[in-house]
Amino acid sequence: MTLALVLVGVYAAVAIAAFIFQRRLMYFPDVTRVPPSSYGLIGVEERVLDMPDGARLVGWYGRAAPGRPTVLYLHGNAGNLANRSERVRKYSARGLGIFMPSYRGYSGSTGRPTERANVADAKLAYEALRKDGIAPEDIILYGESLGSGVAVQVAAEKPVGGIVLDAPYTSIVDVAAEAYPFLPVRPFMVDRYDTLRYLRDVKAPLLVVHGEEDEVIPVAMGRAVYAAANGPKEIVTLPRAGHSDHHLHGSTEEIFRWIEGLARHRDARAWPEKRMRP
Repeated sequence: MTLALVLVGVYAAVAIAAFIFQRRLMYFPDVTRVPPSSYGLIGVEERVLDMPDGARLVGWYGRAAPGRPTVLYLHGNAGNLANRSERVRKYSARGLGIFMPSYRGYSGSTGRPTERANVADAKLAYEALRKDGIAPEDIILYGESLGSGVAVQVAAEKPVGGIVLDAPYTSIVDVAAEAYPFLPVRPFMVDRYDTLRYLRDVKAPLLVVHGEEDEVIPVAMGRAVYAAANGPKEIVTLPRAGHSDHHLHGSTEEIFRWIEGLARHRDARAWPEKRMRP
């Protein structure tokens, strides 16, 4: 009886701690603020957005070449902008515009990340691009891992030319339930990022990219997101790729191919639905 009570007490303590510190288990910010010039990114500048509540978001912004779209890149839950400097370099080298705002608490941005703040800030980043004169059809949302749940919520409300979901999940609650099957996570999670809920309102062309060896967000979730999408859609799964390394297995080339195809398929009815498996 005593042992059982001890075990119950330990379990309760672990569950309570997980509830209290759940955002620390979800967000892993690197606060280091680094200018893009430190990485030799020509034509990319730091851009700071002032939020209505007083928070300030640090981002990197490279303007598109004439006639080219701009990628609004919503990054994953760890690291900072500098960790993604090579991605910025590759997009800029293709003449694509790229705006990569950091979340609150990342890369010198003030405040703390939450689902509500991240989504609201991403919508304001979208509006900043619109104020720059960029047409909705020339804005491509890119959601990396955690950012895929943010991107879907933006695309459900704002018109865009397309949306790329990199290692998407059905919901963060589903991811947590798989990672912590011994904890009652579903009723108690605050930030839920329910991708499937918002996806039904997304009509823009969609590309899902997922590594088949992903041990963080299983490829089955990426396939479920693809299956649930209503608009023109395509999925690329990479057999030997994991969560953050699929650029080493050809995903960047597939993303560029898809972006180039957007201009040729402005009419969504003509967009070919296909499933690619290199």
